[in-house]
Amino acid sequence: MNMPVDLMQKTGLELLQAMLQGELPPPTMAETMGLSLVHAEEGRAVFHARPRGSHLNALGTVHGGFAATVLDSVTGCAVHTLLPAGAGYGTVDLNVKMLRPVPTDKGDLVAEGRVIHLSGRLGVAEGTLKDADGVLYAHGTATCMIRR
Repeated sequence: MNMPVDLMQKTGLELLQAMLQGELPPPTMAETMGLSLVHAEEGRAVFHARPRGSHLNALGTVHGGFAATVLDSVTGCAVHTLLPAGAGYGTVDLNVKMLRPVPTDKGDLVAEGRVIHLSGRLGVAEGTLKDADGVLYAHGTATCMIRR
């Protein structure tokens, strides 16, 4: 992760909170995926995700890569909330279970990531993708390698 020097002075949580407050722009991937960060605290991140026509597969349903990418983002950001200034991370393992087709007619879906383990070199988080009624569409776990 290459960040400008001034951003390297912020903790992971401070970076995400700066995005929430509009002080930093969201990453371009957020626009591509229809993601918006709505909450960040130590060990937890929450996004709203809205699948669009550009996320459909040849059968006209939401491609499984949509849920995988959303879960990768939310679990990685959950890990990032616990990192000190100057530290970065990269996903080294992502496991996703698609439990039902992701809908396009439910508005914003809620993606939540929570850290379940953090050591000096690894962060492990789990994530969920649900609708506003709490219906679970996908679940995932990610292991992130931490670079300090």
